[in-house]
Amino acid sequence: MVTRSRLVMVGNGMAGVRTLEELLKIAPDRYDITVFGAEPHPNYNRILLSPVLAGEQQLSQIVLNDWSWYREHGIQLHAGCTVTAVDRRRRLVRGVTAAGQAIEAGYDRLILATGSKPFMLPIAGSELQGVLAYRDIADTEAMIDAAAKYQHAVVIGGGLLGLEAANGLMKRGMQVTVVHGAEWLMERQLDRVAGQMLQKALSERGMRFLMQAQTQELLGNEADRVRAVRFKDGSEVPADLVVMAVGIRPNTALAESMHLHVNRGIVVGDTLQTTTDARIYAVGECAAHRGIAYGLVAPLFEQGKVLANHLAEFGIGRYPGSQTSTKLKVTGIDLFSAGDFMGGPDTEEILLSDPASGQYKKLVLKDDKLVGACLYGNTVDGSWYFKLLRDARPVSDIRATLMFGESNIGEGGHAGQSQAAAMPDTAEVCGCNGVSKGAICKAIKDKGLFTLDEVRRHTKASASCGSCTGLVEQILMATVGGAYAATPKTKPVCACTDHGHQALRDAIRTHHLLSKEAVFAFMEWKTPDGCPSCRPAVNYYLLSTWPKEAQDDPQSRAINERSHANIQKDGTYSVIPRMWGGETTADELRRIADVVDKYQIPTVKVTGGQRIDLLGVKKEDLQNVWNDIGMPSGHAYAKALRTVKTCVGSEWCRMGTQGSTQMGKDLERAFVGMHAPHKLKFAVSGCPRNCAESGIKDVGVIGVDSGWEMYIAGNGGIKTEVAQFFTKVKTAAEVLEYTGAFMQLYREEGWYLERTVHYVARVGLDHVKKKVLDDAANRQALWARLQQALAGEPDPWFEGERARVDARQFIPIVPQAAPFDAQSTCSRPAASAISS
Repeated sequence: MVTRSRLVMVGNGMAGVRTLEELLKIAPDRYDITVFGAEPHPNYNRILLSPVLAGEQQLSQIVLNDWSWYREHGIQLHAGCTVTAVDRRRRLVRGVTAAGQAIEAGYDRLILATGSKPFMLPIAGSELQGVLAYRDIADTEAMIDAAAKYQHAVVIGGGLLGLEAANGLMKRGMQVTVVHGAEWLMERQLDRVAGQMLQKALSERGMRFLMQAQTQELLGNEADRVRAVRFKDGSEVPADLVVMAVGIRPNTALAESMHLHVNRGIVVGDTLQTTTDARIYAVGECAAHRGIAYGLVAPLFEQGKVLANHLAEFGIGRYPGSQTSTKLKVTGIDLFSAGDFMGGPDTEEILLSDPASGQYKKLVLKDDKLVGACLYGNTVDGSWYFKLLRDARPVSDIRATLMFGESNIGEGGHAGQSQAAAMPDTAEVCGCNGVSKGAICKAIKDKGLFTLDEVRRHTKASASCGSCTGLVEQILMATVGGAYAATPKTKPVCACTDHGHQALRDAIRTHHLLSKEAVFAFMEWKTPDGCPSCRPAVNYYLLSTWPKEAQDDPQSRAINERSHANIQKDGTYSVIPRMWGGETTADELRRIADVVDKYQIPTVKVTGGQRIDLLGVKKEDLQNVWNDIGMPSGHAYAKALRTVKTCVGSEWCRMGTQGSTQMGKDLERAFVGMHAPHKLKFAVSGCPRNCAESGIKDVGVIGVDSGWEMYIAGNGGIKTEVAQFFTKVKTAAEVLEYTGAFMQLYREEGWYLERTVHYVARVGLDHVKKKVLDDAANRQALWARLQQALAGEPDPWFEGERARVDARQFIPIVPQAAPFDAQSTCSRPAASAISS
């Protein structure tokens, strides 16, 4: 019986675990493996933290190797355990968990994969609360938490990481200022023109910039939390959160304590062995090979493959270093650079610049060879340019068409051919994982793959940084043809299931499922009770598909919808009573004023939707506030119709052509209590001057001399989307019918948390017009179904029992159990309840 050697790895990141993956492929029985990971998580894709911060992905979706992977391969993982020392003489690794438990592991071979650590500016105030780096899951979660409580964020650093952090925080609703010391953004990856184009594009999205600004200190408040950033010129900007993204440094502290040779990283040779101790290896961002510490994932994966080969004792494979290119996606904008893209006096440049379409391409030539490239906006030819650069191929024969990419060179393809079709099978598609076109095509054909997710799972192409996703999709389409178009990509609802939103909707309708338990059982949910991400979606799909039949589960709603008020950052609530069409009376205003005084509500604010917001209501006072105001719920807390904004219209305005206020009130009364995939806002303007801003609403109505113009799928949020013209009708009754039909179509086809703008973008405006405008019978049927669903809908503020509002949530926590009337699900707290 062969005795296995002991392999210990310090670090559980992408480079280290890729080494283990490669090793297990070629020598699965060679080692007993132990891994120490400082984070309490399995191996995850650090590159995809940005989509998590932006709310586009969940943490569960970026896990590369889950807990079961370690178990299946017999790997002992000590997660959340920091290595404190390594005894090289006794070959022992010592660590300590967050709970203080000491752990030891002996080794025959040791891999240091300690990665890098963020550089923090050594300035006054950097120790304040709210000052973060952006490196791991803990940093990401801290930023998400801050975005829910605070308004102003400052990101120091205009590189890739800083811009991704700024974009994520902006999508979370914060006002973000990026501070950068250079003249243009990403100056190491882009030239001046591309960097300025990037800044312009991001500024148009709402990101603010302070260029060539020198940060002097961070200022705090009485609670030792950051409140502002001060610059060397004396100016200041407010900051509730400061993210430092000014670079990384190899994490060599452990190696230095072990007396290993460290110089810009842990010094290693071509087999990734340290130059100090042949039993110890270093891989990834902590390693310095021939004086270079690489920070891109592709070189690190190349290192991992060589190291695995050496550990398997195959005796072949050397790591000579990597020639790197940068192909990135910054907040939805594609960028690529490689080589000497800045050029110099002995080089020549070929330029293509079209700022209006967001396209820029710069090729740098020297001695008839491509030595550098910088692409902005369209990077599909980036891999081809990089191959030309790496191969040092003379380009005189293709110079005339070099600027127009591989598909136009006339070698191995015809002009107009897609890049994927023109590529040879040997061409590298995914630089991060070293996957060629041929390997992708073979996997598609041999394994019958039809979706991008399947290709990623079997080949890892586009599974790391994602910048080659478009090219992988081209290859997929070229290989399977029409089958790809017929098989849409599906994103699982959450980690509890492999099913997407549409499959979930279809199953509920086709099989007449009426409860979340029935859904989870029928669709074989991985997590029997679901999670906070999927339960609200399932509950909505049940209620919108089978109104009056499906079982509503109040506990599957978000906290705001359970409490029927908006929770604020201090734990109090906001109450917005409904005012039909924005119109109110003196009596309503008196009642609101009396409630403010009676319950000592600290803030009263007029909202952008022409309603009055009472901020700072204690939870135990909510029911009494609702009762004393005596006005309907504004549903400002729900995925439902919030407001219908109006101008005064022809009732008062000398410019008005139609009665916009009455139309707004009619719309609001018709759709009150209508729940939908996401929040909804309407507006009615009495004339084309559009004072109610109807052009950026989910449904916008504008009065004209001959009737009403209708617009749909607008959004005035973080990214303003102008509503699209839908139709023109003559009467108010038609406005209600057409609006109702569109709303019901959206309710039946929209995915949970999908705004109308994204729903219409997904299905197409022509699809909506076909269902609503072109088919009168279907339009009337949709409108009828919505009316039937809304008939008798209770107001949760006053009909709590029918609305299934659990009144126990409003009773304060008391030392002894307070009396509670179990007969009434929405009764007021008992008089003996004591406020905590």
